[in-house]
Amino acid sequence: MSPTLRHGDALLVRRGGRPVRPGDVVVAVFRSRPDLLVVKRAVRPQDGGWWLHGDNTLVTDDSRAYGVADVLGRVVFRYWPRPGRPAPAPI
Repeated sequence: MSPTLRHGDALLVRRGGRPVRPGDVVVAVFRSRPDLLVVKRAVRPQDGGWWLHGDNTLVTDDSRAYGVADVLGRVVFRYWPRPGRPAPAPI
């Protein structure tokens, strides 16, 4: 999901609430890879699930490779590192 999100970002995810809409960032599992928890952008509903894409179009580890996914929740916001501030360097 780079550049929107980076490895190590802490997210607040809401289960339930308003329905998922195209363009929402979601946490999901692909039906073909139920062991893989992903954060992707919802593109369109399909076959009772969602077609998902990552924000980096050069990387195809999304629905183009794994098919339809089941959404577990919507990402509400990133709370660490705070938006606009870099994360502290690892020790």
